[in-house]
Amino acid sequence: MARIAGVDIPKHKRGVISLTYIYGVGRSRSKEILATAQVDESKKVSDWSDDEISNIRAAVSNYTIEGELRSETQLNIKRLMDIGCYRGIRHRAGLPLRGQRTKNNSRTRKGRRKTVANKKKVTK
Repeated sequence: MARIAGVDIPKHKRGVISLTYIYGVGRSRSKEILATAQVDESKKVSDWSDDEISNIRAAVSNYTIEGELRSETQLNIKRLMDIGCYRGIRHRAGLPLRGQRTKNNSRTRKGRRKTVANKKKVTK
């Protein structure tokens, strides 16, 4: 198993796919990294030489990935919450923040249903 940016890359997969196991690296960025490192996209990780792995590590280091990217994202969310903008308030309340309806769906953000009992009518 190759270890790049603190992540164990699966060696039985193609290079393009295996690099996506790194947080912050998708398919397009993976292709960019392999092009920069001059490694064939369809080549499996187990076939990479030590020189190719070091070139890939150098290419990956140019991007914000893994822990640094996670902390940057969390700081951005914290900033929104601190300034009290609409998106920050929605983050704080745990509700969807991109204009989705919340009457029927949005269970992923709201969590499991909390059943509320009906009020009992007063009898005279």
